[in-house]
Amino acid sequence: MAEKKKTNIILFSGDYDKTMAAYIIANGAAAYDHDVTIFHTFWGLNALRKDEKVQPKKSFMEKMFGKMMPRGADNMPLSKMQFLGMGPKMIKGVVKKHNAMPLPDLIDMAKEQDITLLACTMTMDLLGLKKEELLDGIEYGGVAAYIAEGEDGAINLFI
Repeated sequence: MAEKKKTNIILFSGDYDKTMAAYIIANGAAAYDHDVTIFHTFWGLNALRKDEKVQPKKSFMEKMFGKMMPRGADNMPLSKMQFLGMGPKMIKGVVKKHNAMPLPDLIDMAKEQDITLLACTMTMDLLGLKKEELLDGIEYGGVAAYIAEGEDGAINLFI
C-alpha cells in the first residue's frame, strides 16, 4: 500500500479571503486522502481565536495586541476591497448566495476531517495569545513541529 501523501500549509495571513482559500485547499487535500497540517503563525492565528471574549491574565502590551486583532475567523478583514467594513459583508453575502461554506464552517470541517490545526507557540508568546483564547481541539508547537510535519510533504504552501 502506498504511503499517504501529506499537504502542509503555513497560514501567515490574517485576511478572511486568504484564510478561506487555505481552508478550501486543506479540506480538498483531506478529501483526496492526504494528511493535512495547517501551521497558523502571526496573523493566521486569528483564524483560531474564539469569537467570545476571554480574559486571561495579560500584560498591558498583550492586552493591546488582543484588542487590535480580530477575534475569530468571521471577524477577519479582507485582503482587498475593505470599503469601510462593507467588503467583508459583501463577500459573505456572495458566499451565502452561492451556497459556499463560510470560513467558520470550513474550519469546523477541517477539524472533522482530522486536519491538524497547529498554532505557533512562539508567535503566541510574541502576540500575547493564550491557549484559552484559541479554539478547542487544536495542537500547539513551534517551527520544529511544523518542519517535522512538512519535511515529507507532497504539497507545501505559504499563504
